[in-house]
Amino acid sequence: MRPEKEILEIFDIFAAKDPAPASELHYRNAFTLLVAIVLSAQSTDKGVNKATAALFEVADTPQKMLALGVERLKEYIKTIGLYNNKAKNIIALSEILVRDCNGEVPADRQKLESLPGVGHKTANVLLNVWFKQPTMAVDTHVFRIAHRLDFSQGKTVDAVEKDLLKALPEKYLMYANHWLVLFGRYICKAQKPDCAVCPVAKYCRSADKRG
Repeated sequence: MRPEKEILEIFDIFAAKDPAPASELHYRNAFTLLVAIVLSAQSTDKGVNKATAALFEVADTPQKMLALGVERLKEYIKTIGLYNNKAKNIIALSEILVRDCNGEVPADRQKLESLPGVGHKTANVLLNVWFKQPTMAVDTHVFRIAHRLDFSQGKTVDAVEKDLLKALPEKYLMYANHWLVLFGRYICKAQKPDCAVCPVAKYCRSADKRG
């Protein structure tokens, strides 16, 4: 793993370029953020935002989502991958939030992860973006960047998450996930990474990145 001093230098650069990065998903409250994250699995944020623009006009609370129902919800999200299953999960989690949580999205990881369609990564994103907790959601971008910049050589998502939480500077944990996701999405891409404009290129010793 890369020395702690270099990790801090890398995140100093990310912080200087974008001090307070935000999620690219559009949302109005904790519930719409949760729905957007559930929809974003194996889909792009742009595609999700396109679909939710109209959806959140009519259903921005669990109560309104329940009133909409599965079939009508499908009409709003049919451009998104796996929309049939996602629609069922969103209606099911809305029902649980209304029944057990007074219609509020809980700030509790265990409760979140018990909701249909909400896994560990989804809970991490919600806890970080809405509840301002220093979590690390490891998606394909974060997994790739962690290996390329030698923050972790873990073989699983869980192993990489643990390594990152240990390795990253505490003062940057709140925004670290956004920096890594955006960096992976726009610069350090899986295919044809844009090394010429990479702000941390001098720290890179990844063979696949310069291929």
